[in-house]
Amino acid sequence: MANQYRFGEYQRRLRARRKEVSFNGARPKLEKDANGKLIPCHPERIKLNTGEAYQLLRPYVSVRFMEQVKAVVPLAIYLVLFQVLILQQLEADYWIITAGLFAVIVGLMFFMEGLKLGLMPFGTVIGSTLPRKSSLPVVLFVTLLLGIGVTFAEPAIGALKAAGRNVSVEQAPYLYALLNDWSDVLVLVVGASVGLAAVLGTLRFLYGWSLKPMIYLALAPVLALTLYAAFDPQLQTIVGLAWDCGAVTTGPVTVPLVLSLGIGIAAAAGKGEAGLSGFGIVTLASLFPITGVLLLAMYLSFTLSPEQIIEAARLASAAADSSVTPWYERTPVIEIILGIRAILPLVVFLFLVLRFVLGERLKNPGEIFYGIGLAILGMCIFNLGLTYGLSKLGGDVGSLVPAAFTVIPDMAVSPIYLYGIGVTLALLFGWALGFGATLAEPALNALGETTENLTNGVFKKKTLLVAVSLGVAFGIAAGLAKLVFDLPLVWLIVPGYLLAIVLTFFSSEEFVNIAWDSAGVTTGPITVPLVLAMGLGIGSAMNAVEGFGILCLASIGPIVSVMITGLWTRYKAGAQAEAARHETIVLQEQEAQALT
Repeated sequence: MANQYRFGEYQRRLRARRKEVSFNGARPKLEKDANGKLIPCHPERIKLNTGEAYQLLRPYVSVRFMEQVKAVVPLAIYLVLFQVLILQQLEADYWIITAGLFAVIVGLMFFMEGLKLGLMPFGTVIGSTLPRKSSLPVVLFVTLLLGIGVTFAEPAIGALKAAGRNVSVEQAPYLYALLNDWSDVLVLVVGASVGLAAVLGTLRFLYGWSLKPMIYLALAPVLALTLYAAFDPQLQTIVGLAWDCGAVTTGPVTVPLVLSLGIGIAAAAGKGEAGLSGFGIVTLASLFPITGVLLLAMYLSFTLSPEQIIEAARLASAAADSSVTPWYERTPVIEIILGIRAILPLVVFLFLVLRFVLGERLKNPGEIFYGIGLAILGMCIFNLGLTYGLSKLGGDVGSLVPAAFTVIPDMAVSPIYLYGIGVTLALLFGWALGFGATLAEPALNALGETTENLTNGVFKKKTLLVAVSLGVAFGIAAGLAKLVFDLPLVWLIVPGYLLAIVLTFFSSEEFVNIAWDSAGVTTGPITVPLVLAMGLGIGSAMNAVEGFGILCLASIGPIVSVMITGLWTRYKAGAQAEAARHETIVLQEQEAQALT
């Protein structure tokens, strides 16, 4: 048997099962006129029948469709099995929920493909061109506006705004006002906070600042405002919403677009060679919105009294009861309008910057506009799936979880299990949900590969996946415990972040960047609506004032777990290096003795 093969033979073997057609054979033969010049040829447009079109599109669509199926279906099956086997309840509207989950899968498939083809090229071109043609203030101003625009385009923002319908204005007037009358202002404040984070992240790219001081400086006002709000009887219901807003913002639109812009700026300035240049901005985009929402809530408390909010809500409710809802505010029209409004303004802004600020033209405009169309279509379909699928399933399961250990007022029946057993099952349910949902996040796998490369294999991808998933699992379990035992959220947040600060001080810069950014990649478009709806459902069933806070605890968990794992990994690597050095010294001493 030969030990060597010609490379041409190897290639022919690879193509043995492929059909190749010469391009010259697929088009008409060129002819010349009387003067010997080639006659222009206009071949007929290729026509495909249904079967040929299916064979052409199937490999392209199936891969992208299955990516979303792997993220959505296992979680849905887990929730349904828990509802049927543990809670002993059947889902009445299972056909509607199934159709909604299918819409989520299709919508995310279109949206992610449109994001890659239509929106990401804008960020790449603007990021590489803007610093060469504009001054630094203009660059930072565009970055600020981009941060606002991408926040409106986040799929999970719709779930946050929809949560306002379940809040009681009498029990939490300021929370009700933020999620209803001030919902657009709330999103604008969150967007401005993300924009400010993008500006500081870009400056960090340019000047090579360490992330540690920025974390300390960002956490100081966040924790101070949290403690202030926690001891104010009217504002303490805002704490969970504010911290959950930090988790909602770091989704599939914000992270890639802002990162591509920032890294492009750093590369254009000659500062983009560092391996960790892409880290840090996700952390800031998670912390700054918390400060923004808390400040907005404080402004509301200074300008409006709870009585004014309650009275305005009653008048609005009475007017809504006596009038017919306009057609553009009914489903499915409202979901379509929100989908268009989320993407189109962002695209217009990016186009105006590219065309009039930079004087550049789009390359491959047909492909980019095709991607924009896919993104808008995907967002509209996703909004419908969010309404009828994810939010409904999470809310239904969440409202039934307390039935495992207590009597629900709307269901005057005995608990399914003894109190201790029921609470344990509920917490294990949250733990398993967090672990499985995190492993299903595509962004986490990408972060794992990057981490393994940056640490030269010291921090394995598998190790990071397990560490982050365990952190999210324990975070969600802690969030459920907060709702079950009616614990103040500040008791869980402040100690958790103080521990994170201590671990940050003792960790190296690489692990700090990885750990703090890992919290952002865990809150994707599937996890956020599901966990948010589940928490609100549990809170509503137990007559809690609000059900926020699970997402923020799911974010602090991986920060702590990854840094602990990083310290342990560094300790093991140091111990192995010390053992190898000691072994080398012993061998050298033995060789020296042998020579003498």
